[in-house]
Amino acid sequence: MRVLRVLLLAPMILMMLPARGQVAVKSPTMLSPAVTRYVKVPAAEWIVLKNVRVIDGTGAPAIEKTDVVIHNGKIDSIGVAEKIAPGATVLELNGHTVFPGLVGMHDHMYNIARPNLNAAGSSEPPLMVPQLAFSSTHLYLGAGVTMRTTGSVEPYTDLNMRDAIDKGEIPGPHMDVTGPYLEGSKSVFIQMHKLRDAEDARATVDFWAKQGVTSFKAYMFITRAELKAAIDEAHRHGMKITGHLCAVTYPEAAELGIDNLEHGFFVNTQLDPGKQPDECPNTVGSPTLQKMTAGGEEAKAMIDLLVSHHVAVTSTLPVMEPDDATQVHIQPRVLETMAVPTREAYLYTRNLELMRAAANPEMAAQRAAMFKNGMALEREFVAAGGLLMAGPDPTGDGGVLPGYGDQREVELLVEAGFTPLEAIKIATLNGATFEGLANSIGSIAPGKNADLVVVGGDPSRKISDIENTEIVFKDGVGFDSQKLLESAKGRYGQY
Repeated sequence: MRVLRVLLLAPMILMMLPARGQVAVKSPTMLSPAVTRYVKVPAAEWIVLKNVRVIDGTGAPAIEKTDVVIHNGKIDSIGVAEKIAPGATVLELNGHTVFPGLVGMHDHMYNIARPNLNAAGSSEPPLMVPQLAFSSTHLYLGAGVTMRTTGSVEPYTDLNMRDAIDKGEIPGPHMDVTGPYLEGSKSVFIQMHKLRDAEDARATVDFWAKQGVTSFKAYMFITRAELKAAIDEAHRHGMKITGHLCAVTYPEAAELGIDNLEHGFFVNTQLDPGKQPDECPNTVGSPTLQKMTAGGEEAKAMIDLLVSHHVAVTSTLPVMEPDDATQVHIQPRVLETMAVPTREAYLYTRNLELMRAAANPEMAAQRAAMFKNGMALEREFVAAGGLLMAGPDPTGDGGVLPGYGDQREVELLVEAGFTPLEAIKIATLNGATFEGLANSIGSIAPGKNADLVVVGGDPSRKISDIENTEIVFKDGVGFDSQKLLESAKGRYGQY
């Protein structure tokens, strides 16, 4: 199942370069009734979060029993407020924690659908990717994602959704919209444009940059010539480019000038037996992950190359988690949020994976070891000075959903060996830094946007408390997390 999952892993993300300017983060002046129905704390001149624990997103220790003062949608101060402005909205939050809004660096607005999938795992062509504009945006914001990036199958839908959210017409996170997948001629997705050559890659990037997208993603079957043309054109427009690659290896992509690589170190194919230039092997990186053990010379050389070329890496552990049969993590909230056909398809594939693991314990142990090695390589990358970001690749595959998957990614980073504070930094400030938005989001500091998540409990000690979202502030407006999540229940896979 790993080969199928990797083939279905969703797009890579791109960030704006300072030369062109930062991704716009716009605050609406008015909110429509469709938005206000989910508002718990309306915008006010002064809002005070009293007696709250603060995880500021920088990796620093949590601050206990303090106050966060918000003034006109911006963070005014962190510290015990000696005076509170008359008429201020005051929230008593003893026993709660506030941390920066999550910056989802591998998020999507669609799921993967296999027509007439049955319990034996067979389905009919074509593989489809339905857009889920309603449930995805509600889940992201409800689970604390205040900024998301993506790869797009319906870029016009995503562009229009971004504009509607920024105007206050519909609820959702701020969006960095990726152009359509930059994919080669052998794509399994019927909805993707298949690049003809390098000139087509250049022209595609140029066209979509002019339509207003703010990022690009290269996909599995793109060739080196096509990727180079896309990178150069994206950079000409002041944008970066990321990739979920296969035909092109990580070292090749780094030398070509790519800015970001997706899925950690799970899809690098440089050591796959029989790897041919510009061809995606059917092993899709598994042999490389087995051979390139953390701490080894090959891993060190590859990581040093990425760090020296300033190539960031996005961790997407939730979509890889089912590779390890010991990692059985099926949440009731995820199953309840899926539409019935989506839930049925997920359970079919999950049951098949568990049965195959039981039938072949040696292979299951090998896959579990590969998953742990992928985690260790991400730790090694960070230790070497690399910029690691977080995103779950939420397409329903592997039970990974928008928002919930972003939270699970943070939990898995802790399982990978990062401290809770380090994991939260990876999922907040690191993404904001790569997006060119660290001066406005990604950490809690005076002058920054009030993009904040309030949860019950203490994620600095128990990372699963990150799931206890109660209020999500975006631009100083506090949204009712549970109302947003409840609105998507039974709808993911439908709309």
